[in-house]
Amino acid sequence: MGDEIRRNMALFPIGIVMKLTDLTARQIRYYEQHELIVPARTAGNQRLFSFNDVERLLEIKSLIEKGVNIAGIKQVMNPLNMESEEATVMSEQSEVKRRELSDAQLHRLLKQQLLEKRPGKASMIQGQLSRFYNKH
Repeated sequence: MGDEIRRNMALFPIGIVMKLTDLTARQIRYYEQHELIVPARTAGNQRLFSFNDVERLLEIKSLIEKGVNIAGIKQVMNPLNMESEEATVMSEQSEVKRRELSDAQLHRLLKQQLLEKRPGKASMIQGQLSRFYNKH
């Protein structure tokens, strides 16, 4: 499985994303409403987020902390839609894989993604994720 496909897999429920990003559910839903993230939905309509969603949320949080408003964020970050390459994918394969993952395996996968050197990505985001990972 390719790295980009793995990064777009729907894995995290909103509760985990809230812990990873220190954002409230309301904030996360607000950014979704403004098409800055596009989480996948289960058959029961539960939001599931990918690694890319978490990274985008951390970027948004960083911009907000620097005083950028939502209009400015939309100009800096392209809004997404369901057909976008960066949209979180929900396939049968990813759903089965997500159900098979234990919390420990999910943490290992998160750590692996965190430790990967990705050119062009802000180190602040890696710092934010490592802060969460070190807590648990």
